[in-house]
Amino acid sequence: MTETKKILRALAGETLDTPPIWMMRQAGRYLPEYRATRAQAGDFLSLCYNSELAAEVTLQPIRRYGFDAAILFADILLLPQALGADLWFVTGEGPRLSTIETQADFDRLTPVSEIDAVLSPVYDTVRLLSRELPEETTLIGFAGMPWTVATYMVAGRGTPDQGPAHALKDSNPALFDQIIDLLSEATVEYLSRQIEAGAEVVKLFDSWAGSLKGDDFDRYALEPARKIIAALKARHPGVPVIAFPRGAGARYEGFARATGADCVALDDGVTPVWAAAHVQKDGCVQGNLKSSHMVTGGQALVDETRRIVDAFGKGPHIFNLGHGITPDADPENVQLMIDTVRGR
Repeated sequence: MTETKKILRALAGETLDTPPIWMMRQAGRYLPEYRATRAQAGDFLSLCYNSELAAEVTLQPIRRYGFDAAILFADILLLPQALGADLWFVTGEGPRLSTIETQADFDRLTPVSEIDAVLSPVYDTVRLLSRELPEETTLIGFAGMPWTVATYMVAGRGTPDQGPAHALKDSNPALFDQIIDLLSEATVEYLSRQIEAGAEVVKLFDSWAGSLKGDDFDRYALEPARKIIAALKARHPGVPVIAFPRGAGARYEGFARATGADCVALDDGVTPVWAAAHVQKDGCVQGNLKSSHMVTGGQALVDETRRIVDAFGKGPHIFNLGHGITPDADPENVQLMIDTVRGR
């Protein structure tokens, strides 16, 4: 089956005439069918934990567009919830979590050995998808990276500059290291269970890696990625890993070599020409169309899509956005992007 799945071929280092394509947040609020299923579920967390509905929204963009991969519908904050954090979503504002500010807060968290009691519906979703997806479609599992998940656990919500997490790591590095280590261990277990349930590729999202500078980037973005990937490779040697240290800038160069990632996903803060020369030399890259093109469309979308395909055309490449598609995107622009990539 690997021979027929274009994303697996690209991840193995093959240069393809037409790059495979999928899209971050491809199951989401820009699609009317997603909004209908979300309403049926009642709320976001209920949707995440209802295996049949979560599988349905994962399949919706595959039916509509024929992407080369489906990514499991879930949320990076399900893992801290499984570790004992309180999690809820505020309509129009996003997630809220109980905070970790002291050693006592940390000590109240659940052992990693108990997370499956909460996360088992996620694994059931993966099993459903592995049976229902078209044979040519690759199933991607995912998790948030420890630094990014920790920023939410410390602040209790998303913040513009991840200031609370930076403050804790600077004022109490011993406690912060415990948080990172716990999340690293839990991430390995979580992704390993996804793979056992049928995920063929896993992706590590470090959405806030760009706020780490110098040694902090090495300590809290690169090193946890290296440890997690090594542990996953030891358990599941044939399963590729995509790493996304969003905002890494020049630190994208060498990231695959340093961490063992099979592919580095790129945000739109780096140019395809630069990334082809400095990142793709080490293997597969993924990206990196600005998600705003999914809103504005037109010839600018077509031109930029072609520039990206051309820039990465001499090496292994998976076409994607530089970040997740936004709720105000036009579904017709997604089709235009796909048609442009595939030369229609």
